[in-house]
Amino acid sequence: MGILESITSPRDLGDLSDAQLDQLASEIRDFLIATCARTGGHIGPNLGVVELTMAIHRTFDSPRDRVVFDTGHQAYVHKLLTGRKAGFEKLRQEGGVSGYPSQEESDHDIVENSHASTALSYADGLAKAFTIRGEDRHVVAVIGDGALTGGMAWEALNNIAIAKDSKLVMVVNDNGRSYTPTIGGLATALTGLRTNPRYEHVLDLVKRRLNAVPGVGPATYDALHAMKKGVKDALAPQGLFEDLGLKYVGPVDGHDRAAVEHALAQAKRFNGPVIVHALTRKGYGYDPAERHEADQFHGPGPFDVQTGAEKPKGRIWTDYFSDAIVDIGQRRPDVVAITAAMMHPVGLDTFQARFPERTFDVGIAEQHAATSAAGLAMGGLHPVFAVYATFLNRAFDQVLMDVALHKCGVTFVLDRSGVTGDDGASHNGMWDMSILQVVPGLRLAAPRDASRLRELLDEAVEVEDAPTVVRYPKGPPPADIEAVGKAGGCDVLVRNGTKDVLVVAVGAMATTAVGVAERLVAQGIGVTVVDPRWVKPVDPAIIDLAREHRLVVSIEDNGETGGCGAVLLQTLNAAGVHTPFRLHGIPQEFLGHAKRDAILERIGLTPQAIALAVVEEMGIVGDMTSLPEGRSSLDVEHTP
Repeated sequence: MGILESITSPRDLGDLSDAQLDQLASEIRDFLIATCARTGGHIGPNLGVVELTMAIHRTFDSPRDRVVFDTGHQAYVHKLLTGRKAGFEKLRQEGGVSGYPSQEESDHDIVENSHASTALSYADGLAKAFTIRGEDRHVVAVIGDGALTGGMAWEALNNIAIAKDSKLVMVVNDNGRSYTPTIGGLATALTGLRTNPRYEHVLDLVKRRLNAVPGVGPATYDALHAMKKGVKDALAPQGLFEDLGLKYVGPVDGHDRAAVEHALAQAKRFNGPVIVHALTRKGYGYDPAERHEADQFHGPGPFDVQTGAEKPKGRIWTDYFSDAIVDIGQRRPDVVAITAAMMHPVGLDTFQARFPERTFDVGIAEQHAATSAAGLAMGGLHPVFAVYATFLNRAFDQVLMDVALHKCGVTFVLDRSGVTGDDGASHNGMWDMSILQVVPGLRLAAPRDASRLRELLDEAVEVEDAPTVVRYPKGPPPADIEAVGKAGGCDVLVRNGTKDVLVVAVGAMATTAVGVAERLVAQGIGVTVVDPRWVKPVDPAIIDLAREHRLVVSIEDNGETGGCGAVLLQTLNAAGVHTPFRLHGIPQEFLGHAKRDAILERIGLTPQAIALAVVEEMGIVGDMTSLPEGRSSLDVEHTP
């Protein structure tokens, strides 16, 4: 049995020798590589924090001492060291461990929000609470993978710097900046000096005594202090943090466990806010990941362990957007692209390669991205800000007050909208169509397939006096669904039989709506299915269609509260249309991690579940007698 098999809690690390700890690190890497090769996952970030995480758990006493990860996708090693190895068989799958810290999984996890740049604020509050309550507990915040590019992290640092009694250790997992490591006895001595509580006492004593010497004392002290600071700045890039009033340790080799433990122990003894700067490499110890130029295997799908080659997969929504935005860029020299540290994931890498001077990566700073886009629009350009739907939540005020208020022509492209599944509650893009409904003048498009994505993106960038949004889900798009007619600006996808049921299909749920229609038609129910294309504002043609039908059904992959269906119902009521209405969307709850299809099945957003609900609503009972046992006439196969 390997050492990893015997680890049930961080305290098990205390009795291991250096040789055993080295073996454990090797076993962890092998295990993570084998696991993620099967399931996919954030392998690169976790290979880079093996020794760092082991050092944290050997220095601090979790869960009494709280460990907060930012971002949480670098917490796989933490999960293994806190007794969750068995759950990795189904990593990011229903019934297995999640890809982020989870309060439900372990007492060692207190924060599970995987949105970046938040850990320092959580940690600031926790440390202050422990101080006020008189509890002798430390808080460790691990921040990395670019999270310091987020403004919220610096807001936290500004406040942490004046919380002198907070027992807070901030570990900067620096795997992307070009700081030069400082090595040697002098650097180690200075690190110990800076974090020794006696250091400030001695410095203060020297200052008071020198300043008491008439004439030359203050000048002598200033010269000595400047020389000391200059020597330290030459050895380590800590000036910025010390200017904020924060103690700084490092830089330290984050893959040297003993060195990291030494630095953490020094920081712990100071009993105040301290930054420990650890230099790491994503994908460390796995050659294919280290050589992967794009992102060091940040979050690949299943791959071959020997070569690192990802298993073949088809084109996804993002790929079609990537092609479309390049075509637009070739026609429109005024179109520029913005991303918040997600160049490859949102598909802007091809645009960047073609138009580097017109592509801007602002780091993990969605708020800045939105307002900067407003400025670009004011300057005569048309910015396209591509971002995961869940992350636009962070920039709502900027969309409302900085873009929409000023009638700026900015296009927001929301990738991974609706149920995303694998990454759990924080990544489901189920909020955007609700929060954006309140933005005056904003137009929102939801393409049903790849062809409509291209069409609607072309239309969106033509709007110069208001923000536009184009949103689409994760994964491969369905086969194109061609319209059989038009109703105003809507595409009519199905028109069959009498005007019994009007199905309003939002975006990618059009495929589901067509499946519903097939089942209803088999029951003798007349159906009309329309795709609004632009779901905000409500197309007046839908109001007219609703008057003509006996039941209106809306289907969307957004939260039920305040979404397209809710606004449509409100619009119909205001127009005096009182046709019975049934809304099908995502329940307003935080959805656990599972495959997208499994979640849609559970929440009833499938053709079969919706068709059954419509039949019950219509009060029609199908003829079950002629069907095989266990079969219903609603069990109709359909091909999108």
